[in-house]
Amino acid sequence: MSNLTPAQQTELEAAAFRRLMNHLQTHTEVQNIDLMNIGGFCRNCLSKWMREEAEKQGIALTDPEARQHIYGMPYEEWKSKYQK
Repeated sequence: MSNLTPAQQTELEAAAFRRLMNHLQTHTEVQNIDLMNIGGFCRNCLSKWMREEAEKQGIALTDPEARQHIYGMPYEEWKSKYQK
C-alpha cells in the first residue's frame, strides 16, 4: 500500500472498519464471547477503542455512545435481543 497517500489509506481503513461494524451488526448470532475466544476482541473492545481514540483527539464520546455506534442500537437493547 505504499502507493497510497495517507488520506487514501485512512479512507480505505475507515471503509473496512465500517464494513466490519456492519458485518457484526448483521451477524448477531456471533456472540461476543465467540469473538473473544477466537479473535481476542469483541464488540465491546471495538467501542472502547473508539472511545479511547476520540479521547486522544479531544472528542467527547461516552462508553454508551461508542457502544451504540458499534452495535447499531443501545447496548442494553442489543443484549436483550441477541445475547444468549
